[in-house]
Amino acid sequence: MNYYILIIGFIVISAISILYGIAIQRYKVFPFHFFKNIYQKLNKTANKNVYGPWSIGVLEGSSPLELSEVKNITNPIITAKDITDIDARFVADPFFAYTNKKYYVFFEALNRKTGLGEIGYAVSSDLKNWEYKKIILKEAFHLSYPYLFLWKNEYYMIPESNQDRSVRLYKASNFPDKWKYVGNILNGYPFSDPSIFRYMDKWWLFVTIPESDILNLYYSDELLGEWKYHPANPIIKSNKHYARPAGRVIIHNGLPYRVTQDVEPYYGIQVFAFEITELTENTYSEKLVSKEPIITKSGQGWNARGMHHIDLQKIGGKWVGIVDGQEAKK
Repeated sequence: MNYYILIIGFIVISAISILYGIAIQRYKVFPFHFFKNIYQKLNKTANKNVYGPWSIGVLEGSSPLELSEVKNITNPIITAKDITDIDARFVADPFFAYTNKKYYVFFEALNRKTGLGEIGYAVSSDLKNWEYKKIILKEAFHLSYPYLFLWKNEYYMIPESNQDRSVRLYKASNFPDKWKYVGNILNGYPFSDPSIFRYMDKWWLFVTIPESDILNLYYSDELLGEWKYHPANPIIKSNKHYARPAGRVIIHNGLPYRVTQDVEPYYGIQVFAFEITELTENTYSEKLVSKEPIITKSGQGWNARGMHHIDLQKIGGKWVGIVDGQEAKK
C-alpha cells in the first residue's frame, strides 16, 4: 500500500514539476525579477560600502596617447560637492568644448534623490579654476555620457538615453545652457555610450549594449538621415575589455582612433585606444595601439580604483584630456 502511494506521489510531483517548468519557460511565472532586484540592491549597498564616488580631472600631453597630470592643476577639478542645484552622488563622463578662450565641460551628475543622471556643466578660462553653472538637461529617464560635438558652427549633443531605448540628438539653441531636442538617430534598443564622428564625408556611430561586451557600428550621410547597420558588425563580440566606448573618437595623423573602457573584472578600470586602419561602408579593421592603457587606476587618491572616460582634443600645440576617476572608500 505504501509502495503504491509513493509511486502515485512521485508521478504527481513529477507532473507538477513539468507543468511548472513549462509555465516558467512560457509565462515567466517564477519571480526572476524579484530575486534579481534583491540581488542588485544588495550588490549596490555593498558597492556603496566599498567604492568611492566618481569625479573629473584634467590631463595633458604632446600626444593623445601619452598624457599626464598637469603640475599646476590639482585633480579632481569637479566633484559632486560642486553641484549646487541638485544633491549629486557623483559626476562623470565629461565632454568639453573650447571656444571664446573658455573651456566648457559637460558631464553626468547623478541625482541622489531620483537616481537619474542629469547633464550639468562648468566653465574655466585656464583649466585650473572651475565654476559650476547648472543642470542644463534632464528627462524622465536617465541621461549620461553627453557626447558634445560641433557641426557647421552649431553645437550638438548626444547623451546616452538607453532607458528610453533611443539615441537622441540635441542642439544648442543658445550655447552653452539652452538645448532643444531635435530627434532620434536610432530607436528600439537600449543603446549605450553612443559615440559619433565625421570621417570621409560620412557620419559614423559606435554603440554598445548594457552588458558592455558587444560593439556595433552604424553610418549615415546625414545626422538625421537613414542610419545603416554596418555589415562588419559586431565590431567587437563577447569582450568586456574592448567593447564599451570611453569618450570621443578623434582624428590623429589622418586616421580615426576610438577609446574603449575596460569593464572586466569590474566596471571602469582603465581606457585603451584603438587605431581604425580601414573604414568604409563595407569594411572595418582596427588595431590596439598598445597593451598598456592610456589612462588607468592609480591605486591612490581621486582615481585610485579606476578611470573609464576621456575626451581628447588638441588645443593649440597640446592635447587636453578631460577624464574621470573613481576614488577608493575613505
